[in-house]
Amino acid sequence: MAGRPVLRGLVTEGLRFRVVDAKGQVVGRLASQIAKVLTGKDKPTYLPHVDGGDAVVVVNAAQVDFTGRKWDQKLYRWHTGYPGGLKERTARDQLAREPEAVLQKAVMGMLPKNNMRRAMARKLRIFAGPEHGLEGKVELVPLDMPPRALRVKGPVLELEEGFEPFNPEAYYKRFGHRLAAAKAGQ
Repeated sequence: MAGRPVLRGLVTEGLRFRVVDAKGQVVGRLASQIAKVLTGKDKPTYLPHVDGGDAVVVVNAAQVDFTGRKWDQKLYRWHTGYPGGLKERTARDQLAREPEAVLQKAVMGMLPKNNMRRAMARKLRIFAGPEHGLEGKVELVPLDMPPRALRVKGPVLELEEGFEPFNPEAYYKRFGHRLAAAKAGQ
């Protein structure tokens, strides 16, 4: 069985397999890094007309994250082909039904739209959980993601001593999350 390929339809000679843990990663940031590896832009030997990218194996795709309100506002749309057949799903519903499809669609949108796109997409393997079937078959190299810089969300506004707003309820509703005194007083 040593002569059989590991991945059907993919020549694995000289191909490096990179492993990415998607747990807690933001979908768009992760997809841009994966697309860079699939196209080969992370290598010094990059040529735009040569498919020189690595294969990428993504685990824990069911635990990816979105920023802001994208879980409820981002929509995945498709058409059935029948009149009035436009269907849509929110990102939360799509993750519940097909966790791999959320990351797959994000990466596919970042790959170049040319004839090499299918060959690059064939080198992407996404798994919802931590298990994958490639352990022991090929050498897996971890892909280190750049650290995500988060803003410190602390008190921004300092009020002078004795300050009383004209309408305290509306004032604290608008600025309460930014005030140190509002958190201490409540």
